[in-house]
Amino acid sequence: MPLTEAVARHLQVIADLSLIEAEFNAAAAEVARRLAAGGTLYAFGNGGSAADAQHLVAELVGRFLHDREPIPAVVLPGDSSSLTCIANDYSFSDVFARPVRALVSSRDVVIGFSTSGSSANVLAGLEQARKKGAYSVLFSGQNSEPAAADAVLRVPSQETARIQEAHVLLLHVLCQVIEAAVAAA
Repeated sequence: MPLTEAVARHLQVIADLSLIEAEFNAAAAEVARRLAAGGTLYAFGNGGSAADAQHLVAELVGRFLHDREPIPAVVLPGDSSSLTCIANDYSFSDVFARPVRALVSSRDVVIGFSTSGSSANVLAGLEQARKKGAYSVLFSGQNSEPAAADAVLRVPSQETARIQEAHVLLLHVLCQVIEAAVAAA
């Protein structure tokens, strides 16, 4: 695919994010409210989506636009020993659900990234978050599970690369909303 075509497809998907603006704004407001009130954000995903989860956590624990106190955020499961232990002793479908079960409380936020929206381990982690009373958000593509989380942010695309590019934009905007809420608290 020539660069010009890739850029055109990227720009179309980014423009189409306006279709999920209401859902995004509502989710971002609730995430920011919980973090400003002292909750912790937990994030996870597989492959490139795991990198997105790490990116989000790094922006919050480090800094995004402003120097500020670090915002509590953790990537799950967080270490290869836990990941391989859970996958070996239970199943790979449990690698996010077990740490959520162990660590998350009702004041927290749990964010899963899945371009397909159907990764069994991401959905299991989000289901466990809902059982714990945490606010759950799924960043996905357009074909995701309808009730996988409290908020499902479906990027209007079926192309993995375009979905991941849109996820980065969304997580950056989410960081802006969180920083503003934490600064105001």
